[in-house]
Amino acid sequence: MDLGFQGFGDLYKCKKVYIPYKRKRCAKGESNELSVAQKEENKRQAAERIKVEHSIGGMKRYRIISHRIAIKSIPMLNALVGVCAGLWNFVLS
Repeated sequence: MDLGFQGFGDLYKCKKVYIPYKRKRCAKGESNELSVAQKEENKRQAAERIKVEHSIGGMKRYRIISHRIAIKSIPMLNALVGVCAGLWNFVLS
């Protein structure tokens, strides 16, 4: 997740939600910087998140995710998304 979804953990029941650290608002003249460990954790999460976002973007090239599909069968939709994911992984290799 990125910092745009701060309330996600409260609204949805998940086993584990990885939300990056955010600088707190503070009065003028006070320090609100993150620690080195928090910055490293944010960078690690961002590196992982960008891989997922690039994978979703690659699958959108096949227009299965980005356009409305008239197929109502959930197993068929799952198969189509699986094929698109497989094709995208083939392109990457």
